[in-house]
Amino acid sequence: MAKKIDVAVFLLCIVVVATAINCVNAQNDTPENKSCYEECEKECEGEGNGYTFCEMKCDASCATGELKMKLEKLMHHD
Repeated sequence: MAKKIDVAVFLLCIVVVATAINCVNAQNDTPENKSCYEECEKECEGEGNGYTFCEMKCDASCATGELKMKLEKLMHHD
């Protein structure tokens, strides 16, 4: 019985994580993020880096920049 509950909890966790990832990806499709990503990718590939490396680097960099802008907007929203 305990094993069935463990499996059910594990599957539920997988569903929750997958949903969270989809929500984050949907939020990052703003025009600002798209232009950031395109510029970063062009620069990264121009340096001779591979597609996968550039995709991961630019995703992280642009998402961080967008989060920073959102936080600054919230902090200065008086």
